[in-house]
Amino acid sequence: MPHCNKQMISFFLTTKCNLCCLYCYNLKERAKIEEQSVSYEIAKAGIDWYFANNESRHVRFYGPGEPTQEFMLMKDIVEYAKASPDRGKDVSAEIQTNGVFGEQVREWMLDNMNIIWMSFDGTKDIQDYYRPLNPEHEKDFGGRTSAEVLEENILWFNQNKGSRKLMVGARLTITEKNIDRQHEMAEYFYSLGIRYVWTNPLFSDVNEKPVCDDKEKRGRIGFDMDKYLDYYINTYNAFKGKGLFWGSFLAINFDGESPFHCRACTPTPHITPDGYLSACDMVLLGEKPYHMEPFIYGKWNPDTKKFDIYEEKMKALRERHIENMAHCKNCRVRLHCGGYCLGEVQNEVGNLLGQTPKICKAVIRLFDALGAPLNKYDFFHP
Repeated sequence: MPHCNKQMISFFLTTKCNLCCLYCYNLKERAKIEEQSVSYEIAKAGIDWYFANNESRHVRFYGPGEPTQEFMLMKDIVEYAKASPDRGKDVSAEIQTNGVFGEQVREWMLDNMNIIWMSFDGTKDIQDYYRPLNPEHEKDFGGRTSAEVLEENILWFNQNKGSRKLMVGARLTITEKNIDRQHEMAEYFYSLGIRYVWTNPLFSDVNEKPVCDDKEKRGRIGFDMDKYLDYYINTYNAFKGKGLFWGSFLAINFDGESPFHCRACTPTPHITPDGYLSACDMVLLGEKPYHMEPFIYGKWNPDTKKFDIYEEKMKALRERHIENMAHCKNCRVRLHCGGYCLGEVQNEVGNLLGQTPKICKAVIRLFDALGAPLNKYDFFHP
């Protein structure tokens, strides 16, 4: 089933965060603005608009900061969605979280979330190196590290979920520090009760310029994609018979066929803290998106109390498919890729219809190694 079938409304709930991740791809962007969160008025209007125009009743929470830092707002949004007279009883909820929160949050999430993706970079030494606590929040967790809090919360969910329809999985960023420790990390996750993991190779942060126009950023590129795949393929094969799914973002469409890559091509709405509609998880604020501007396709209008939709922007996103990309037309894996991630491509080359040859090569190699098409994924990449 192609990833673009993952239809939902996402809320980029807040810029507040209780961690200081070393590689955060929107850190510089957030540092330039005052902290802000989605307004409840806009959130309710977003729910009403989305439910009126889509069959899906899936609600998701994501960055640019940590969603649980606006716990009461998240709670209110879920309650509002579930109370909707327009099939509110069918609502399901998902979150991608850093997993560093207290008992009140996790107890609510146990009964109100269906899918919890924990951003988790591996064993404790790796997690604490890349994802340390924000000094302003260290007192909130009694001297524990982010890894200790995250591990405790995962174990608690898996010990208490009972018969609830709740999946707790891991979303893992692969860097030079953990690229060759994938088997070890898979064993660690398995010991915590995690059965679904999506790995994502580290990509360039989002600033004012695309990578192709940023000399300094180009000079920092050194990720060894072949090394990642060597360890990934070995780990995938070692654990596929043990009940642990070890996924790769390169392979999100390997279980189906589609001319599109992901939900940004539809486009699926993501409501930003500053009141815009974004099509992509990499475009978290709408006011000054710079070279990522093609993904901002609407804005809240406080006078009409509605979203103004930019139809031409939507059209351009929908035209981003393999028949409109020359480099895809003769590629034998095009229907299991769809031109790769729109956000990453736009950030790399500044062109929705562009190409990153290094990624193309990696996707083809992985496709051949895994013997795609695969069985249908139980849970899409977050």
